[in-house]
Amino acid sequence: MTFSVLADGEIRALLESLTLNELEGFRDGLRVALHEYSTGTNNAVHQPERTSAFSAATGATTLFMPSIGPEGQAVKVITLTSPIPSGPADEAPTTPGTPKTSSDTLEPVIRPTGAITLFSPQGSPVGILHATTLTAFRTALASLCLVQKRENVRTLTVFGCGDQAFWHVRLTLLLRGSTVRQVNFVNRAFSESAKGILKRLYTVPAAVKAREGWAECVFGVLTPGYGEYRRLLERDVVAADVIFCCTPSTEPLFDGEWLTTHDARRRGRLIVAIGSYTPAMRELPVEIINQATKTHEQGHRHFHKHVAEGGVVVVDTLDGALKEAGELIDAGLTPTQLVELGELLMLHNIAASESESDSLPDTASTTTISSGAPSTELLEKLDINSSRSVLSAVFGSSSSRSQSPSGKGSLGFHRRSSSQVSVSRKKEREDRMVKWLSGGNVIYKSVGLGLMDLTVGLHLMRFAKEKNIGIHVEGFGNSA
Repeated sequence: MTFSVLADGEIRALLESLTLNELEGFRDGLRVALHEYSTGTNNAVHQPERTSAFSAATGATTLFMPSIGPEGQAVKVITLTSPIPSGPADEAPTTPGTPKTSSDTLEPVIRPTGAITLFSPQGSPVGILHATTLTAFRTALASLCLVQKRENVRTLTVFGCGDQAFWHVRLTLLLRGSTVRQVNFVNRAFSESAKGILKRLYTVPAAVKAREGWAECVFGVLTPGYGEYRRLLERDVVAADVIFCCTPSTEPLFDGEWLTTHDARRRGRLIVAIGSYTPAMRELPVEIINQATKTHEQGHRHFHKHVAEGGVVVVDTLDGALKEAGELIDAGLTPTQLVELGELLMLHNIAASESESDSLPDTASTTTISSGAPSTELLEKLDINSSRSVLSAVFGSSSSRSQSPSGKGSLGFHRRSSSQVSVSRKKEREDRMVKWLSGGNVIYKSVGLGLMDLTVGLHLMRFAKEKNIGIHVEGFGNSA
């Protein structure tokens, strides 16, 4: 048995040099793991709750995140500065228009650091990986599953300038670089972190930028030091096709009214919030959460003027989000107003399977669920009215993970048996789902899932061995 050790610098070098095909290898593995977790289709997948410990001496919190999958087991131990009302000095301001300074924090910021220990299915240790870069990468990799589906990914607005912000932008550029034209970072100050993220992006080799299609992309950093900061912040938020919130904030990062007006709702946005992870933390204003989960009736006077709303918030883990996502707790959301990312990935898997069976060419458009109208065969495979449908939170049918007491789902559809709904009705529902994911208002809230560390960590370990990077000791653990 081989035991692998990878330092953070080695992991960073490997991941920053990924090609699109290599990235898709990582992403496909994560898709399968999340789908199995959300649907319960693999009995070998177990995700215990994480535990935490606070150190009064350092002001830091240490998280312990176990996970078990068919390929092995893992435990991540990671330490980071605990959230305080003003937030870390090197992240985005927590209240729009209100500058914050380093004097707001009492202790030096401890950025997420730790290690992931990997084990075989039988429990033998097989590797230890530094967790800093890997944690940011695997979080961004999950977010990418939704970025991939979007029709418009031209303007990005990013709160924060740390590793999470970098990897969300870097992977978006790798996947959708030919469409991205503007990236707006929002940070508390033009700090070393802000300078560093610009340097990392500008120093990507010109040949790589050209190959990925973003050689002409423009990057900027907005800080409260600008005289018209609040106006510029509103401009960047409203103009964004994708908003990445990557700060451990305890207050909303922008004004909810900016995105809930009639004019703002005429265009769709994907909003990804991954920085906050406790009930006391929040990045998103409650107004946009309420807007996203409101049931919109067809007869509403302004319905035709607004982009599609799903009636749900997408989360990485339903149980974790309800317990740890401060903005979702504030909004009083119930399980029927959430849908797990792994459930939505079923659409891609079925569409890909059908494309292969029809011998269609593998083009960029066939990798998203927004291309073309779904066929009768696809809709029958989906069986969205089945009592075990994994899309229950969106289509309104029951499932093993969540049920609606009222029998009414997030898109306003009532549960019916499969025999009561025609194929055309199934197609209509599928079309609405496609419209929402590809061009509507979609909110994704992630609080972190140990299964992501296990899946991506094992793939990274194998990838590093192929590239002959890191330490790989053969025969480790074979003796009694």
